[in-house]
Amino acid sequence: MNKKEAIVAAALKLLTKNGIHATPMSAIAKEAQTGMGTIYNYFPTKEILINFIYTEIKQEEEKLFLPFNTQDSIEKQFFNYYTTGINFFIDNPLYFKFMQHLNASPIITEESRKVGEKAVKNVFVLLERGKQDAIIKNIETNVLLQFIGGTVLSYLSGPNRFQNHTSESINSQLQLVWDAIKK
Repeated sequence: MNKKEAIVAAALKLLTKNGIHATPMSAIAKEAQTGMGTIYNYFPTKEILINFIYTEIKQEEEKLFLPFNTQDSIEKQFFNYYTTGINFFIDNPLYFKFMQHLNASPIITEESRKVGEKAVKNVFVLLERGKQDAIIKNIETNVLLQFIGGTVLSYLSGPNRFQNHTSESINSQLQLVWDAIKK
């Protein structure tokens, strides 16, 4: 792991554990086993570091959601998307905690938010197509995305959720969400 990666890993760990305001750059430097000068060479401010982590996570999410098979039904594509999203955060619990803490934060810049929007562009298109085909309720797509994201947040926020998930519990959650958005 290079110095920049060590700084990002340390920041992700400490920001999710202690929160934004209780995590000074000096603590991140100490955790990353690097000096303050080095950390500021890569990230001049904590806000820049936080936005870097946010965009990195969103870019990883985007890679997950690229392979929609448009030959599949809207329902199957949605099931694949939702299951992939849940599993992404189960496999990366610090990413989930980071996004939970910071997704709606004013620290996240407009530029970073655009990266986040790009990450779910295929899902946006899928929901639009589902509405056009009268498969998904005709509700504003951004509202649908917010609802779907909220169900992921709720599902993964339960105690020990990261250790005790099963295919059955994910499928039950998925069916509830699908039943809520389908026409």
